[in-house]
Amino acid sequence: MKKLKVLISLMSFALLTCATQSLATFPQIDEGGRPVASYLPEEVTFDPAIPTPEAYLGNQVGEWHVRHDQLVGYMQALAEASDRLTVEVTGYSHENRPLLLLTASSKSNQANIESLRKQHIATLESDKNVNKNTPLVLYLGYSIHGNEPSGSNAAMVVAYYLAAAQGEKINQLLNNAIVLLDPSLNPDGLSRFAQWANMHKGKQLNADPEHREHQEGWPSGRTNHYWFDLNRDWLLLTHPESRARIRQFHKWRPHVLTDSHEMGTDSTYFFQPGVASRKNPWTPDANVTLTEALAKFHATAFDADKVLYFSQEAFDDFYYGKGSTYPDAHGSIGILFEQASSRGHIQSSINGDVKFADTIQNQVTTSLSTFAGALANKSALLNYQSNFSKNTQKLIDEDEIFGYVLRIPKDRQRAQAMLDLLDQHKIKYQGVSKPFELDENRYEADSSLFIPLNQAQYRLVKSLFSTRQSFTDNTFYDVSSWNLPFAFNIEYEPVSQRNRRRVNTTDSFTLAKSETAKVDENAYAYAFEWHHYYAPALLQALLEKGVKLRSAGDKFTATLTNNQQLQFARGTILIPMGLQDNDVTGIVKQLSSQSGVPVHSIATGLTSQGIDLGSGKMTPITPVKLLLVGGKESSEYDVGEVWHYLDTKVGLPVSIVELSRLKDVSLTDYTHVVFVSGDYGPLDEVFAAKLSSWIQDGGVLIGQQSALKYFESSGWLDVEIEEDSAIDDAFSTQGLRYADKDALEAKKLIAGATYEMHIDPTHPLFYGYQRQAIPVFKSSNLIVKSDNSPFTTIARYKQQPLLAGYTAPELVKMVAATTAVISQPLGEGVIIGFTDNIHFRGYWYGTNKLMSNAIYQSAHIN
Repeated sequence: MKKLKVLISLMSFALLTCATQSLATFPQIDEGGRPVASYLPEEVTFDPAIPTPEAYLGNQVGEWHVRHDQLVGYMQALAEASDRLTVEVTGYSHENRPLLLLTASSKSNQANIESLRKQHIATLESDKNVNKNTPLVLYLGYSIHGNEPSGSNAAMVVAYYLAAAQGEKINQLLNNAIVLLDPSLNPDGLSRFAQWANMHKGKQLNADPEHREHQEGWPSGRTNHYWFDLNRDWLLLTHPESRARIRQFHKWRPHVLTDSHEMGTDSTYFFQPGVASRKNPWTPDANVTLTEALAKFHATAFDADKVLYFSQEAFDDFYYGKGSTYPDAHGSIGILFEQASSRGHIQSSINGDVKFADTIQNQVTTSLSTFAGALANKSALLNYQSNFSKNTQKLIDEDEIFGYVLRIPKDRQRAQAMLDLLDQHKIKYQGVSKPFELDENRYEADSSLFIPLNQAQYRLVKSLFSTRQSFTDNTFYDVSSWNLPFAFNIEYEPVSQRNRRRVNTTDSFTLAKSETAKVDENAYAYAFEWHHYYAPALLQALLEKGVKLRSAGDKFTATLTNNQQLQFARGTILIPMGLQDNDVTGIVKQLSSQSGVPVHSIATGLTSQGIDLGSGKMTPITPVKLLLVGGKESSEYDVGEVWHYLDTKVGLPVSIVELSRLKDVSLTDYTHVVFVSGDYGPLDEVFAAKLSSWIQDGGVLIGQQSALKYFESSGWLDVEIEEDSAIDDAFSTQGLRYADKDALEAKKLIAGATYEMHIDPTHPLFYGYQRQAIPVFKSSNLIVKSDNSPFTTIARYKQQPLLAGYTAPELVKMVAATTAVISQPLGEGVIIGFTDNIHFRGYWYGTNKLMSNAIYQSAHIN
């Protein structure tokens, strides 16, 4: 009987187990992933000692979106298991995630890797013919846009192939090339998107484009921590990810660099050369020829798999700040790959379902075809890079320009930021050893800088100083100008070969620091001038320490404790010791040293000229609490730029509040509200009335670009915004055909050009600016008209406003003399409007300080 009970129990358990197993497989589940071997050629065998991605992750490639920490762990595991791979941490992202670079080559090459690198770099600087046995250097970069994850997921497969593949083909690659693999160019964005995609994945994959998985929240994973597009930062180097990458680029100077992206779901697959007429004019034609040669290998691979693709249309290769274009200025072949995105695990499209695994497959395919194409064209690639230097020298010899002389501004901190950028790009500059005159302009030895064109970075320098306004093809995917001195608001002019003897230079140049000043403990007051770039940061730090401050609304000449007389400009920040609750001398001394902003010790409140220190024009500066409007309706890039500036350059905490929550927020808690470019139609009249009341009670409302439309429609700014129809009417369609439609629409865009605006330096928004005209970056068609009152319209575009880049003459004429910056009081408060993006990509140092003026100097406006 006992045996029968046991038998029945075992049978019950077996039945339950079968039922459970049956239930576990029903409904049917498609996880969407594939084994790593299925992504690679069938004929390849693999070393079983090398861990596969699925063994490490516990799931197949493409089943889940890989997290950055998993990616890092797997790359380190490969390097530990294989003598073909090494891995190094090249830097860290804003969120402190490690930036990796894998180096793959044969065991013998790995043993001599540093020697091979030095030989390669030496070849670039030599007139000798290149050694044909020199290994190629191939740099593969993946997913600089975090929500374009097929690249980083493919990087695992490619890394496994490099570590584990067996046979003649892989041996040929590793013997003849050094492969540098950057598995995630944007770790913070990739992590953000992986979380989004994985958290919305169900057991049943959903291809509906309206499913939340495919409708990413704000901000998107495309961007980095501060919501910048890192693919536009190769030249600007605003972020640590870019700075780490550029160090490696110049360390290795690869022959080929690939940049794997994604595009719209209804697309197919794109690889360069793209449209030949849209390349940068300083990029040699031979670059396009080699890109075409490599493209044949991509086409052959896709033809074999019956994959749809396109190559000689769309995109451009113009802006040297993109990953596929920056290499072109240095003798490398940069190649852009764009895969139709699943934006999740599967999404329907006009071409059928786009599966995540398939997007990974296509990125693996072009990585392998890059290897094949590079090896087949090894001799041509070696010769191209060797001849690049020789051809560059020929251009230098033929150039009528000898170099560029720059006048270093009083703001040494802004100048130092520019020099740091030059250093990172290996651009040589020199000091001026003797004063000289050029075109009636005098350049002093202690405040001038010379950048010669006779250097390896000739092509990059020419683009950084370009004022070109007409181009072979006027269609731009991105920007048409990135002039360096314009961005930093630094005066410069070219020096012709005819005038080269006027310039005497010295290679040993160090930028002289701002004048130092002793912080005297017995001072009546302390003061620091506003022209220093980090003056706002010093001010903010003092406010946080409880120091009471004043801002000078007019000029004055004060007696210092050393009995010297010093003239202070409008906007100077005063620290009256008689108002302080405690002795703040130690705080002032410490923060002045940390910021690099000199603080002067004033002996008496009586001035020899201008306002006295107790004047009513010495306006109190109170602590700031700033609300920055964000959310789906606003530009994440613009919000991120404002946040980045205030957070990293000023030290001001920023409260980012999404548009959908504004109605529930008490505005009385804030001193300033900032709107960037966006669509603010969803805000109702109730909120507008609340905001209007807040302004009248003393609030400061700041807006830029399309936010001004909202300000105008709400009656806060007395301006007229030019309608789109007026822009359409400015362009004739006579004689055009249907095929001309795209070209016409391109002409109606201001796709990133430099304009010049005339400013009023006596207005608080321009305190700290010495000149009456400054360059501004214009990237929208917004045209604002006002009554041009000198008390409200404080900056206008010049009559001939275009300085560099492309804008159709019809648009230039419409922009001329219109409003660039406006400021209007409302009750006790003020509304400030910037027609353009004053923070463009964190690079436009010449105008981004205007935000600090709007915040800290706005009390003077009334």
